[in-house]
Amino acid sequence: MSISKTYQFNEVEDKWYSYWLAHKFFKSVPDEREPYTIVIPPPNVTGVLHMGHMLNNTIQDVLIRRARMSGKNACWVPGTDHASIATEAKVVAMLKERGISKQDLSRQEFLGYAWEWKEKYGGIILDQLKKLGASCDWDRTRFTMDEELSEAVIDTFIHLYKKGWIYRGVRMVNWDPRGKTAVSDEEVIRKEVNQKLYYIKYQFAEGNGSLTIATTRPETIMADSAVCINPNDERYTHLHGKKILVPLINREIPVILDEYVTMDFGTGCLKVTPAHDLNDYELGQKHHLPVIDILNDDGTLNASAEILVGEDRFAARKKIAVMLEEAGALEKVEEYKSQVGFSERTDAVIEPKLSMQWFCKMEEMAKPALDYVLNGEIKLIPDKFINTYRHWMENVKDWCISRQLWWGQQIPAWYNNQGQWVVAKTQAEAEAEFKAQGHSAENIKQDEDVVDTWFSSWLWPISVFDGFKDPDNTDINYYYPTNDLVTAPEILFFWVARMIMAGHEFKGEVPFRNVYLTGIVRDKLGRKMSKSLGNSPDPLNLIEKYGADGVRVGMLLCSPAGNDLMFDESYCEQGRNFANKIWNAFRLVKGWTVDEQLPFANQTAVEWFNNRFNQALAEIEDAFKQYRLSEALMAIYKLVWDDFCSWYLEMVKPAYQQPIDKQTFQAVIGQFESLLKLLHPFMPFITEELWHDDLFGTRTDNDCCIVAQLPRSNAFDLKLLTAFENIKQIITEIRNTRNSKQLSPKEALSLSVKPNSGTDYTTYEQIITKLGNISEVSMVTEKVSGAVGFMVSTDEFFIPLADTIDPAAERERLEKEKEYLLGFLKSVNAKLSNQKFISNAKPEIVDNELKKKADAETKLQALEDNLKFLTD
Repeated sequence: MSISKTYQFNEVEDKWYSYWLAHKFFKSVPDEREPYTIVIPPPNVTGVLHMGHMLNNTIQDVLIRRARMSGKNACWVPGTDHASIATEAKVVAMLKERGISKQDLSRQEFLGYAWEWKEKYGGIILDQLKKLGASCDWDRTRFTMDEELSEAVIDTFIHLYKKGWIYRGVRMVNWDPRGKTAVSDEEVIRKEVNQKLYYIKYQFAEGNGSLTIATTRPETIMADSAVCINPNDERYTHLHGKKILVPLINREIPVILDEYVTMDFGTGCLKVTPAHDLNDYELGQKHHLPVIDILNDDGTLNASAEILVGEDRFAARKKIAVMLEEAGALEKVEEYKSQVGFSERTDAVIEPKLSMQWFCKMEEMAKPALDYVLNGEIKLIPDKFINTYRHWMENVKDWCISRQLWWGQQIPAWYNNQGQWVVAKTQAEAEAEFKAQGHSAENIKQDEDVVDTWFSSWLWPISVFDGFKDPDNTDINYYYPTNDLVTAPEILFFWVARMIMAGHEFKGEVPFRNVYLTGIVRDKLGRKMSKSLGNSPDPLNLIEKYGADGVRVGMLLCSPAGNDLMFDESYCEQGRNFANKIWNAFRLVKGWTVDEQLPFANQTAVEWFNNRFNQALAEIEDAFKQYRLSEALMAIYKLVWDDFCSWYLEMVKPAYQQPIDKQTFQAVIGQFESLLKLLHPFMPFITEELWHDDLFGTRTDNDCCIVAQLPRSNAFDLKLLTAFENIKQIITEIRNTRNSKQLSPKEALSLSVKPNSGTDYTTYEQIITKLGNISEVSMVTEKVSGAVGFMVSTDEFFIPLADTIDPAAERERLEKEKEYLLGFLKSVNAKLSNQKFISNAKPEIVDNELKKKADAETKLQALEDNLKFLTD
């Protein structure tokens, strides 16, 4: 087929993705092959593709495509998460636009609207992944609220309840006043916020005097149960056993003693508000303090506050500050920065709140999940995360699994009129259970809450294969446990660890073998990409501009496992340029004509590249074994760009408008085909396009790069490769000499060689003469007069330039340049030996001076070499 002058990725990508789908290359069914399985970390149905998704799914696609090309039965299961809080917020917003309030709807009516929203918007992100080239088995797409998956969640809840691992109780939780629900720790985003520190005077209950306490939350003083001081703080010894009055409401509270209080923060006194702070709650439990909850679920003050009832908490803060000042109880106000928790889903400030919730005991499940990682049955990549994982698992806390929402799996608990409750799958089973216990079963109602979304996604590797519905089905037996999980470190505990717990509890084994933990995608200033900062490019715009292959390469070139990726759009440009380089190399080869009568003229070059390919392949295979995908890509990048394009094709290409011999041509075609196979997992579109070119002969519908067998590394001749590195250096030195002497590349030069190492350069003479434009190569035993010389290894090389330069003038020029460099180096060394400069200068300035020193030393060495070889 004809090939365009430039790579038109926008014409290629949709064509081949549709082709792969039509020919079911992504589809997997159990067979006799070794399975390779990945389950996608299900993105939220509310989501659209962002840079983190782009990185995560590119890595998964590289792994799955490589497994497919390795002859394994590759199965990548896609799907989405129902994302209770985020989706409910979207549905409520949709209803508001239609003039409908959630409060005016029944649960079933609301869920009808929620499913409508999900069907319209829930598949957007999966369609966007297709633009990236994600080769998921789309026939297997699952959703965490599919009927079978929801049933698995309910069955799991009942199973754990019967084991005594799920219970109901009042505990301190993260409360989202906007979403009006409890949220998990991972759904709380901590931000540094400019606040005010209010110094409030609490009057003594008896006698005169007051105690000053600093707080950022004056609106909670009405919930104070005590004031706490450190028993070792001598400033407050006189207050031991005393009582003080809460300002504005004059309620009497005790002064308690506890070493928990930090003496050097604020005034060294702590107001204890057990209902609205986790640490205060624990302090209150220890000292048997009353719990006074003054906030409604929406963050407004309730009747227990006594004042400002109905006011929003932040409006109340401002008003109470004024009231305190008017009452003479506000000593001063200072500016203060501190970390504040925000709801990831609604961006509301999180309120610590005592609430009746459902909890899952974690301690017993955590032990085997920790052992799997510590004994190596599950590998964390990179392993630096093992200590973090260990810390979490050894300090695990019970999991609040209930959410005050309607979108999600409804908790299978039922209540009668007397407030008694049972756990059962259906209303009929609940009624039977009530009766069996001798309780009333009239007008029973199901718990209004749903389970935490993570309570469904922790079952994901099992439930996507219907491992709960049919525990012994063909799919679960074949695909489980899965192989690799690719996810973000921030959900290592909240999702990964819980999946390991579920795998052990419900399957008796691990859910996956390896966990590849990606870094965070940051901008070039090191800031995490976010909509609020406006520093996150639209991935689809990047694909439109640079092509999917270019973006994939750009992302992976700078993304070592577990380390943050400092993303810059120039990486995608580099990826696009790499695609163009491959395209142009292909056009070059395709333009050659073959003369079958010509002898095999490039046997040495062909042999070198075959060995270089096998050497690189060994590096690439080793990098993949260690999950060093960026290193594997870089090794391929250098093999293609440097070795194949810059060196090998230059070695073997025929003279302008001249034919090439058949053996060389067939070798190049075979090597190009092998390179396309290596490139395919990273750059699936351009490789498939070139694979089907008629240069390689007629391809059948199923003879595609996507299922081509990956090349396997063979032995390589290190001696030959070392010799070729020397040859490349010789050619580079010849070219450098031309540049420094301003000689035309078209002007042929002669080269004399003094082979001190005993190397036979006649083997490589054809390559040296061709790439260096050398008219002849001669062997000498002495230095050549009137020549510019250089050394490679221990061998000496001379380019006679007597007719081009005056040796005496050249020596004088080099000596002057050497004198200048010595003076420059002296000044740099003086600066670097100055301890005051080293101590006070910024690190980047010191690094710059060190670089100047290294550059000067390198140039001096080159001058010394030239002077050494330059003879009068």
